[in-house]
Amino acid sequence: MSLYEAAEQIDGDFGTRVVFTCEHASARLPAPWIWPEQDQWLVDTHWASDIGAAAFTREVAELMNAPAVLSRFSRLLIDPNRPLDSDTLFREIADGKTVHLNESLLQTERQRRVDRFYRPYHAAVRAMVERSQGDTVFSIHTFTDEYEGDVRVLEIGVLFDEDDEPALRLVRHLEQAGFHVLPNQPWSGKAGLAYSAVRHAREFGRTALEIEARQDLIVDESFAARLAQALASFFS
Repeated sequence: MSLYEAAEQIDGDFGTRVVFTCEHASARLPAPWIWPEQDQWLVDTHWASDIGAAAFTREVAELMNAPAVLSRFSRLLIDPNRPLDSDTLFREIADGKTVHLNESLLQTERQRRVDRFYRPYHAAVRAMVERSQGDTVFSIHTFTDEYEGDVRVLEIGVLFDEDDEPALRLVRHLEQAGFHVLPNQPWSGKAGLAYSAVRHAREFGRTALEIEARQDLIVDESFAARLAQALASFFS
């Protein structure tokens, strides 16, 4: 199966310091998959994709002339930011409701999605990182302003696993740029939730970072532009 079906690739300048990835860029279900009627409520929600993440990834990649890889399938079909043994590789519950797309999946169907989307996506990222002369694999994600009844005031989280020093430098840099930012929030890279960036960075001896930007903010053009400029200055 072609990489094109699984990944959108932006070449950019492979001499820049960073390769961007966006694992939850799309809510697309490629044929022959279709949304079950009972799952229609999921299509435009954060469960299907990270709202605002794809547009911001393209914006910051263009600003920095940096290479990038974005998924072209919904995270509900298969989640490329999870290891193959993850309980949420095929999410079965969202907001306490059954995800019928993933109900009672046979092993043959699981493998079909792995072969058609998961492996080609990661092959595209691997090839991009290997080709890059940069020092960082940088994954872009977004989070909701409210989750399970909790209102989130955080604007940006910086996720990392073993790369504490560059991650905390980025936190300080974004704070100085006027953002409300915290390390490993609202999720933790040390709990495996920066899987894709960590996987590919480790293979090639690069730094792995991930940001989580609040969805209601990242869709605002002025906020996105300010964040893109701050990231560009950090990697300059």
